[in-house]
Amino acid sequence: MAGEFDTHERHMWAGAADAYAGSFAALCAATAGALLDAAAVGAGTRVLDVGTGPGTVAAAALARGAEVVAVDAEPSMVALAAANAPGAEVRHAVLPRLPFADGSFDAVVANFVVNHVEDQQAALVELRRVVRPGGRLAVTIWHGTGNEAMSLFNLALDEAGVERPVYPAPVDFARTAEGLRGLLEQAGWAGVDSGEVAWTHREDPEVWWSGPAGGVAGIGLVVTGQTPEMFARVKSAYDRLAAERLAPDGLIALPAVALLASGQC
Repeated sequence: MAGEFDTHERHMWAGAADAYAGSFAALCAATAGALLDAAAVGAGTRVLDVGTGPGTVAAAALARGAEVVAVDAEPSMVALAAANAPGAEVRHAVLPRLPFADGSFDAVVANFVVNHVEDQQAALVELRRVVRPGGRLAVTIWHGTGNEAMSLFNLALDEAGVERPVYPAPVDFARTAEGLRGLLEQAGWAGVDSGEVAWTHREDPEVWWSGPAGGVAGIGLVVTGQTPEMFARVKSAYDRLAAERLAPDGLIALPAVALLASGQC
């Protein structure tokens, strides 16, 4: 049975594949190479990409010559990933239960996925189940601090006077390199390495706004849940704040910090 947080996640992402692909997906794609490196994915590796989204990591793994299976909990993401990663076997599946036999894969990767599961440890135990002895795991999540990518939206909501709803929360853990390392170790992964990946995402402000305006993620539920008048106030505040950060090339710079952890089965 899905818990309250997992049920909320299914509602939050329902039908959001195209809006996500056109907005936040480029930000999340920045870690794909490092993620695959950490999982030692190369030619001939049988890899499972969990929470594939629009298939970004799956496509990158195929480009390395890997044999790729990709799954996602959201049907619209499954359809988009199948189109974006031809050659991958793309299926619908929801953590913490996967439809694969024990030891089915050489490696498993999860790019910004573990934080979208109510019981992260149960999910990581399940990922270990489907990896062969000696196989590898690599996961990314957002760092608990230091990310400015979403702060622009929150500043606009504050300026417009929007009250935030209280959404269900997952089982919590420290969103630090040490916290993520501990989570993997508790799930039985060995030789865990964990660290930070930092970069600056540059984006057109209208493309960035299209994420919440399209209902993507929690911020999208807040923005699209407003009255037309309040929505317009939030957009006006966002436009002003984005204009203050605009570079000469017309893009805004969004500093991002992720956590990347890997381990061995």
